[in-house]
Amino acid sequence: MSLRRSARVQSHSSVANGVNGTESIAIKTKKVIKKLSKSKKSKLDQDTMPPPSTSQTTTTIPNPTEAPQTPRKRRKIQEPSSASPAKPPPFTSTPSAVHLMTSTTPLRPFSYSTGDIDDVTPPPLSPRPVEPHLTNAALATPGGSHVVAYPRAELSSSQQQQQQAGLEEEGLPAPTATTATLLQEACAHLVEVDPRLRQVVERYQCRIFAPEGLAEEVDPFRSLASGIMAQQVSGAAARSIKNKFIALFNPPPSTTEGDTSLHHFASPTFPTPAAVGAADIPFLRTAGLSQRKAEYIQGLAQKFESGELSAQMLVRASDEEVLEKLTAVRGLGRWSVEMFMCFALKRMDVFSTGDLGVQ
Repeated sequence: MSLRRSARVQSHSSVANGVNGTESIAIKTKKVIKKLSKSKKSKLDQDTMPPPSTSQTTTTIPNPTEAPQTPRKRRKIQEPSSASPAKPPPFTSTPSAVHLMTSTTPLRPFSYSTGDIDDVTPPPLSPRPVEPHLTNAALATPGGSHVVAYPRAELSSSQQQQQQAGLEEEGLPAPTATTATLLQEACAHLVEVDPRLRQVVERYQCRIFAPEGLAEEVDPFRSLASGIMAQQVSGAAARSIKNKFIALFNPPPSTTEGDTSLHHFASPTFPTPAAVGAADIPFLRTAGLSQRKAEYIQGLAQKFESGELSAQMLVRASDEEVLEKLTAVRGLGRWSVEMFMCFALKRMDVFSTGDLGVQ
């Protein structure tokens, strides 16, 4: 009897446990399905959401171990106004050095002259023979005279024959123009080759090869020394150095109180090669020259003093000979010599392809 009762109790408990186990499995299954549906729904919502805007800034939590960084400020780009337009940069450094080769002190008006001279009076305009491939300027010598490639045109027939014979002996070509016609013939040739240049020729006057410019006398030592002074400095600094350099060899005269004679106000002259060659380097440097430039100018003066360079050679030598002779001097490169040949010697067949303005 007891065995039957225990068997019934066991069977009833097993049935109850089976029912409870089935219910618990069903409940767990429902929870898993509900959780999966929620996760799918949240993923679907994330996919359908628009991308975050770039304009929104994200805040980051600073790390206390890192050093604080100063935020960079953005530079404001100022737009140029129409009232004050921006000044364009210079195209080339050519004018700075050329003006020192071809102009005198600021006290001298920059009216007619193109050469580095002291005389402020306009030169005489009597024409003389010239040749485009030779020096067309009249070069001054340290002794006070001047040298030209061809003498004046006022010659008799016998003198002209003698001149022609002398030119043939020296290997010089016969003159093909005069100082009064050289520029006219050159401009006519340019317009004939390219008619578009007519407007440029008529608008911009060439003072270098005009009769006034060809009539002046140019000191070759002064022009070359001024070019060395102007190397790698601004135009204002070069003019200051040049004026101080001239003042070194032109000390003011001792005056008595109340003396106002005219010789006290005479314009200083550029020193001769002999004076510069005899001066020592420390004395030359007091004008503001560097050690190297002082050596260059002193060496140039010594070459003129010894006769290795002279106005006679620069007048009648060919373009190739002048370039070879002058580039052998310390401190004179090809560009400096070409500027000297064009603006001081006034040779027409010179075109500096190495100049920045040309390139």
